[in-house]
Amino acid sequence: MTAYDRHPGVPVTIVMPTYNEAANLPRMAELVLGLPIEGLHLKIVDDSSPDGTGRIAEELAEKYNADQPAGRRRMSVLHRTEKDGLGRAYVAGMSAALAEGAEYVIQMDADGSHPVEAVPRMLGTAVASGVGLVVGSRYVEGGSLDEEWGRHRVLLSRFANRYARTVLGTKIRDITAGFNLWSAATLRDVDLATLDSAGYSFQVELKFKAVRAGHSAVEIPIRFEERTEGVSKMNLSTQIESALVPLRLRMRNRRS
Repeated sequence: MTAYDRHPGVPVTIVMPTYNEAANLPRMAELVLGLPIEGLHLKIVDDSSPDGTGRIAEELAEKYNADQPAGRRRMSVLHRTEKDGLGRAYVAGMSAALAEGAEYVIQMDADGSHPVEAVPRMLGTAVASGVGLVVGSRYVEGGSLDEEWGRHRVLLSRFANRYARTVLGTKIRDITAGFNLWSAATLRDVDLATLDSAGYSFQVELKFKAVRAGHSAVEIPIRFEERTEGVSKMNLSTQIESALVPLRLRMRNRRS
C-alpha cells in the first residue's frame, strides 16, 4: 500500500503536449487511463498538429468520457492555434489543470519515453513526503537510458544536466527531466505566467524557480525509453535556448 492508497481520490492531472503524435497517442491514452488512480485526468495540449493528432485526441476523449458521471471527465483536449514551444504548451495545460482543481499536475511526453507505470510511485512519494516536486530521474541510482541512445546523445544529455546544475548551483541531478510531478501549491508559488522559456529549457527554469521559492524536490529512478514512432522535436534553436537559459537565470538571481 502506498501513501496515495491511503488518500484516494486526490485530483491528479497528467498534462501531455502533442505535435504530430497520431501514431503514439491512442496507446498512451490507454496506458495512462488504465492506471488504478481514482481522480486521474489526462489533458492533451495539441499545437494544431497537421497529422490529425488533435482530431484523434477528441475522439479518444469522447470514448473515455462516455458513461462518466455528470460533470466528471477522464480526458480533455486543449487546442492551441500556433506551435510556439513546449514550454508555452505546458504553461497552457498546467494553468488549465490548476483552474480545474488539480492538486497534483504531472508532465509527461506523448512519445512513450516516460514509463507510465512510474506515475503511482511518483504520486505516492509526493503524498507521503509532502514535497512540491517529484522528478522521474535518469541520473540517480537505479535510473537508466534506453540502450538505443547513441553515445553522442548520452554524453550530450549528461553534459546538459551537469552544465545547468553547475551554473544554477542546484542539487537536482536530472534538472532537464521532462517527467515531473508538481503540487498545485508549488506551481502557484512559481506563477507559471512569469516563465520565460519557450522550449525544452522550460524544464530547467521551472525546477530552479520552484527550489528558489522554498519547495523541496525528490528524485525517483526511471528508465527513459527511446520513442518508437515519430521524430524528436529537438532542434538547433531549442539547444541554443537550453544553453542560454541557465546563464540568464543565474544573472537574474544575482541581481535579486
